[in-house]
Amino acid sequence: MNTAAAYEREPVGPGRGRNRRKLYNELLGGAFIAPYMIFFLTFSILPIFYGLYVSFHHWTLAGKDEFAGLANYRYALKDADFWASLWHSTYFVLLSTPLMIAVPFVLALLVDSKLKGRTLLRTIFFMPQVLSVAVVSYIWVFILAPYGGLFNTTLRHLGILAADTELFWLNEPDLAWISIVMITVWWTQGFNMIVLLAGLQDIPAEHYEAATLDGAGGWQRLRYITLPAMRGVLLIVTVLQVIASFKVFGQVWLVTRGGPGNETRTMIQYIYETGFSANELGLATAMSFFFFVFLLVLSFLQFKFFSRKGDD
Repeated sequence: MNTAAAYEREPVGPGRGRNRRKLYNELLGGAFIAPYMIFFLTFSILPIFYGLYVSFHHWTLAGKDEFAGLANYRYALKDADFWASLWHSTYFVLLSTPLMIAVPFVLALLVDSKLKGRTLLRTIFFMPQVLSVAVVSYIWVFILAPYGGLFNTTLRHLGILAADTELFWLNEPDLAWISIVMITVWWTQGFNMIVLLAGLQDIPAEHYEAATLDGAGGWQRLRYITLPAMRGVLLIVTVLQVIASFKVFGQVWLVTRGGPGNETRTMIQYIYETGFSANELGLATAMSFFFFVFLLVLSFLQFKFFSRKGDD
């Protein structure tokens, strides 16, 4: 009998079969993910490198003008309006982020309780999230309007505002910032609520039952069970919220146009105006990369801070 022919007719061993199946599964998975990767590379990764190329040129809406080297980056660093806009974005983050964590967390606790009608409450709390920024902004422009606006009228009926007093919510810097924060919290808290609700529902009920049997009250269960168990979820929500708040643009542009004056002009709005109003796309792109690095470093510091705090 031919030894080589006999060897070829031997069944494939289990190890080789597993390797072939593994290779097949990997190729199949790659085939499924390939369309997304092509889309991601084409519309996310390549524009980043193209934008970096643009940032080193004097570039207008008509196209490339001339090579600028680091001139755009130097100009951005010396531009007082650039730093003012960055401060406005930071100020908005400081105002909005605590509320965008606390309000959704309270609402998540509420809809996670045994309260009747909690499904309806979830729908009501999340409903503003599905509205577009244009719809939300125009609704609130009417609500905050002086001389008959819903908000001022409600404050008068509650006795908080005197009958002969009128608040111009969108025309005074401090009130304008309060208005933008109110609009943002009302509009976007639904997403954070759902994420935090998912985290709450992952906590085993046995922990609360054992703590109740040991005599722990509601505040003690919240402090020693809920908050430690939610630490990872709160970290992710905080980091994502800080990034989202720094990128605020739509509601500010539609409600105040960065006014009064330029007191509420944020970083994204200034980049937009530099690129499309001043026709300086190269400079606007350089500002965008500065802003990108700023957010990258800030996110890294947040993760390091929370990780170190957790280790302590």
